[in-house]
Amino acid sequence: MHMANIEVRIPENAKEYVMHDTSEEMRNALLLYPSIANNTISHGRAAELLGMHKMELIELYSRLGIPYIDMTDEEFEEEIQTVKKLLEARV
Repeated sequence: MHMANIEVRIPENAKEYVMHDTSEEMRNALLLYPSIANNTISHGRAAELLGMHKMELIELYSRLGIPYIDMTDEEFEEEIQTVKKLLEARV
């Protein structure tokens, strides 16, 4: 995989909080996360760009407390009802 260097500018007083001891893999995953969150790319595409399996990326985000499925309770209940209707229609 070809790598590129980027320069990141941050406020001087934030420098001590930057993840100095974080792996390159973790930093790169975190840099891509905003593009996942705004639906620019999928988890699968981000994993592909990072050279890992999708499940590895999902697990990495999970360790950081970033959920794979980000739904409100209402959205989740809607999904359950939709699945139930689809299953009933198949019978």
